[in-house]
Amino acid sequence: MTAALGSDETIGMLVKRWRERRRRSQLDVSLAADLSARHLSYIETGRSNPSRDMIERICDELDVPLRERNRFYLAAGFAPMHPERPFTDLGAAQDAVRAVLAGMEPNPAAAVNLRWDLLAANRPMRTFLAGLPEALARPPVNMLRVTLHPDGLASQVRNLRQWRAHMLRRVRRQIERTAAVELTELLAELERYGPPDAAMAPARPADLVVPLRMSTAYGELTLLYTATVFGSPRDVTLDEIAIETFFPADATTAGILRSLG
Repeated sequence: MTAALGSDETIGMLVKRWRERRRRSQLDVSLAADLSARHLSYIETGRSNPSRDMIERICDELDVPLRERNRFYLAAGFAPMHPERPFTDLGAAQDAVRAVLAGMEPNPAAAVNLRWDLLAANRPMRTFLAGLPEALARPPVNMLRVTLHPDGLASQVRNLRQWRAHMLRRVRRQIERTAAVELTELLAELERYGPPDAAMAPARPADLVVPLRMSTAYGELTLLYTATVFGSPRDVTLDEIAIETFFPADATTAGILRSLG
């Protein structure tokens, strides 16, 4: 899990760590956050304690995820600002997620959290996930584990070596952005799988992005994906939700998805 709230880290330590993670200078951040470089230096060295408003301005400039922002507030002696509710308690936001998933049909789409655990899926995605072994189908279903595990969908991915490398790079970028320990643990697990030697389908010169090529009972699919997130979330759960949608990359795939729909 992400490092626990209420650790012994000071607000100055957190500010400095995230500033360095973002490769920003004190001068750069101070100008953008509307405070003096000296004041920011005092905060980082523990000689000054920032206000709630100043914490928010600094976190905005450093693109600190809401989960981590709560640690900033606690370290500065304030109550956390951002609630974390279960997905099923998100009300209108949950309805919006389900509406987006339904609106994407016949294209497969799924809502996942920061750890890539499945929160909701539309009918086409549920079709592709049917038949998983019990160990992988047991909640919470992890979409990366399902895709890359040898007992999951990996045997159906024609360009597994390429797709695996692409997804591992994506997880590494997530770790760089969020500092989430659970992602580091998931990455270590995924790296242990390794693609079989047969999964050597190379990228084609015409590919504009890395596609997902799958052999299925319905035919061979070539899919492109997009990720959708909520703008300006104030809840930790909502901040970490992404809707992953797979679109057809060719006419054959489009026809198969329409027939399934």
